[in-house]
Amino acid sequence: MAIIKPNNNTISAITALPAAIPTGKVLQVQHQEITTTVETTSTSFTDTGFSLAITPAATSSKILCVVNLQSLGKASSTLSALSVRIVRTSTDIGRTTNMMYTLAASTYQTASIVKLDSPSTTSATTYKVTFKNRETNAVHFNAYTGDTSTFTLYEIAG
Repeated sequence: MAIIKPNNNTISAITALPAAIPTGKVLQVQHQEITTTVETTSTSFTDTGFSLAITPAATSSKILCVVNLQSLGKASSTLSALSVRIVRTSTDIGRTTNMMYTLAASTYQTASIVKLDSPSTTSATTYKVTFKNRETNAVHFNAYTGDTSTFTLYEIAG
């Protein structure tokens, strides 16, 4: 098999991607997993422990944010609800509202949030996931041993 030399350069001489890269391609991925139970009683948005930094290759890049929280729930048998959001630096870019209402104890569900963001920068940018309790009970995710919740950022060429 022949080695292809882009623009007649050796592989080690390439320091940047060619300008003709088509849009829609995944340029990089950042990923984080949490396996411990995370809980809050706060009615203000609280850090979940998910925090990822990504440095876009171009200002036209989009960042696809994907959050999956496992065994989201509460422990008591009264009304409960929560909100989850994605924050870029200090800007709220996407959230769920009143994700769960239930009267049963130990009721669990999985939550997913997918948001396509346009940060318009080539500087390192931090994305975080926060959540809050919307009622009076503690809410949590990863309620069961072995649960894994994830946060993934995909840079998409724009």
